[in-house]
Amino acid sequence: MWSKESPVTDIAIDDATYETMVCDVLIVGAGGAGMRAAIEAHDSGANTLVVCKTLLGKAHTVMAEGGIAAALGNIDPKDSWEVHFSDTVVEGQDLSNWRMAEIYSKEVIDRVFELERYGALFDRTTDGRIMQRPFGAHTYRRLCYIGDRTGLELIRTVEDQVVKRNIPFIEEVELTTVFKDRATGRVSGALGIRNKTGRLLLFRCKAIILATGGSGRVYEVTSNSYECTGDGLALAYRAGAELMDMEMIQFHPTGMIYPAGVRGLLVTEAVRGEGGILTNVKGERFMERYDPKRKELSARDVVARSIYTEIVQGRGTENGAVYLDITHKGPDYIKKKLPSMYSQFLEFAGVDITKQKMEVAPTVHYQMGGVRVEPETAATRVPGLYAAGEVACGLHGANRLGGNSLGDILVFGRRAGMAAAEYCRSVESGSVSDEDISKETTRILAPFRNKDGANPFALKSKIAEAMWKYVGIVRNESDLSKGLAEILAIAEEAKRVEAKGPRPYNQSWFDSLQVWNMVLDCEIMIRSAMTRKESRGAHTRSDYPKKDDEHWLVNVVTKEKDGRPVQELVPVPRPPAELAALIKE
Repeated sequence: MWSKESPVTDIAIDDATYETMVCDVLIVGAGGAGMRAAIEAHDSGANTLVVCKTLLGKAHTVMAEGGIAAALGNIDPKDSWEVHFSDTVVEGQDLSNWRMAEIYSKEVIDRVFELERYGALFDRTTDGRIMQRPFGAHTYRRLCYIGDRTGLELIRTVEDQVVKRNIPFIEEVELTTVFKDRATGRVSGALGIRNKTGRLLLFRCKAIILATGGSGRVYEVTSNSYECTGDGLALAYRAGAELMDMEMIQFHPTGMIYPAGVRGLLVTEAVRGEGGILTNVKGERFMERYDPKRKELSARDVVARSIYTEIVQGRGTENGAVYLDITHKGPDYIKKKLPSMYSQFLEFAGVDITKQKMEVAPTVHYQMGGVRVEPETAATRVPGLYAAGEVACGLHGANRLGGNSLGDILVFGRRAGMAAAEYCRSVESGSVSDEDISKETTRILAPFRNKDGANPFALKSKIAEAMWKYVGIVRNESDLSKGLAEILAIAEEAKRVEAKGPRPYNQSWFDSLQVWNMVLDCEIMIRSAMTRKESRGAHTRSDYPKKDDEHWLVNVVTKEKDGRPVQELVPVPRPPAELAALIKE
């Protein structure tokens, strides 16, 4: 599928043939952020193209099940954007960018109503308004939801709008680099691989929006989809963008624990939002000890650490989990409100959650850190490069509120698309040098030249095991140092990673490229975690157990210097007085 204005041609450089494609805005990723950006860029007049790693509609967005956080006030009339702003900043442990939190809490309301106009089928109150449920650390009931399949409904709805507008997209593309014009430093294109043929794709464009999601697959136990290998983070960093707060990884409190094949699969917070109770093997409702006021609806970092503590202190099940019980709500209620969870446990674990308790334990779920962007435009410091959604950083601080992710992709996906289209009207197309193309081609084809090299699948497993073992919920200098040493050793092995077989649909080739991205991302995560010598939000250090506002109200920003990532401490921007007055601890 392609527009007439953007011809497809073949060119040859250094005896290699490339398909070339031309557009104004290239969007990398077709989850909620990418498709909402595509809608806005297209409607703003930009010639827009979407490329995605898998298939359209099959993005990690579907794993956000509980709802979209927006202060509609349909159930609790006292709710407002001001309260939502405060909740976001407070649970972000004061690391959130105040302007992003303000924009989000104000604009997400319109994005929900827009999604409704697009045709999203929200659950309803008896008088026909959008129903809202409670979620952890939200002052009021503000999660707008479709059962426990909100992400799926969102992505189907925005996908319908993309197809309706005839916005061109190319599926199964592995993007490998961002090109910049040598004279201006502006984005001028990108290189990718068409998976089904193994052919190289050369994109010539004025702007690129990264909407590639996070890097949860660098961990052994994760709720993330297979494709979440942190490619966008590495693309941005290598292009010269800054990464920020990469130490902040959210461990969702509740993931499945068995069978082994689905370990870590998300058990949505909607279960607790609908009244689910956590108990240990002794039958104690242990959240009464850790947060007696909010209990199961405490902040995610608090609940995850509480479950972790129960397990390591011997009060977990023989499978290394705790119990989550929703049986008291009754079969009809559970099947109506939590249809996916009912099916998931019945099919995968043989557990009927209308009659039996679930066994759950923390799982890596979300990355608060990411590409540093401007709040208004989602622009990076590289002219023409934007980032939106989980790959970007700023809104969530040290701990993301449940339900803020789906709103994030809509609010900042839209802003990124609008800003990129406006930028394209103000600049001429840049050039991509043949030398840069040749250099990147040599790099990405290297795995085919490596004989008797490392197995990329095995390296991905080693990365995930090392990160889970040394960079988990509770960290310390010794473990982080061991983890860094192991990741750097894997990076050395990865220099000789080997791809076998022909180029079309060659998973060993794609795994090889992803390993290079993963070891880079992990090195930056660990170095950032070693830099932050305190405990704040999702970042817990046993050797620095207290939050230290005197010294650590800073964002850890990573830049490239002399070919290596270096960390710089940047004070968190403080809100103006009128917004500061809204923040209620």
